[in-house]
Amino acid sequence: MPINLTGLLPLAIQAAESAAKEILAIYNSGDFQAELKGDNSPLTRADKKAHEVIVKLLTPSELPILSEEGKNIPYAERRDWEYFWMVDPLDGTKEFIKRNDEFTVNIALIHENKPMLGVVVVPVGGDIYYAVKGAGAYLRQNEIEERLAVRPPVDLNATGLRVVASRSHMNPQTEQYIGQLRDAVLVSAGSSLKFTLIAAGKADLYPRFGPTMEWDTAAPHIIINEVGRKILQHTSESELTYNKEDLLNPNFLVI
Repeated sequence: MPINLTGLLPLAIQAAESAAKEILAIYNSGDFQAELKGDNSPLTRADKKAHEVIVKLLTPSELPILSEEGKNIPYAERRDWEYFWMVDPLDGTKEFIKRNDEFTVNIALIHENKPMLGVVVVPVGGDIYYAVKGAGAYLRQNEIEERLAVRPPVDLNATGLRVVASRSHMNPQTEQYIGQLRDAVLVSAGSSLKFTLIAAGKADLYPRFGPTMEWDTAAPHIIINEVGRKILQHTSESELTYNKEDLLNPNFLVI
């Protein structure tokens, strides 16, 4: 069943912006009510509130919703979904708790294991990155919209490549990879901002050797694709795929 992706974009942006407003209100209040989930990752009142707002606004689309903070939907139920929303209501909860402003709201539309539409909203500052497959990637900043340029290929032998790394998840494998490059310049960022730095031409490469979930990468993935970049599995030339039985991503390179 074909879907009008461009028609769904305003809905996704509205949901992400509404969630961002709820997150920002809690962020400014300081009342996070942080707790640990079963996997020892943090959960705050903002995660829960953002999830509720997004689900409420996306439900009229009549498409299934797979959210980090939603119920665990068995693979037997979701494997036959042709289209569905994949949501991270608050990407970068650790950054939120640290109060370093580097957290986002991520909403993607997945079709047959690939992202077709993606929205990333930065609550602090209000930047909105978005893309629809085949229609380019855009940044809306202070009500001014610009199309993001398609980036030229990256030469891994070049000197001074700007390499993105996580503030919260640096590890020896990442350090080893960066050490093989020629005088690489480290660019640190949290959450999906690592991807948006590349989309905006402020970084060249993002190696990720560590756990991420599908909802961490789905929305920025299509934005990355629309500026001529790929998110490749580290052990193959294949891009990340979505709605796997295990929602954990393999290690990857944004290149």
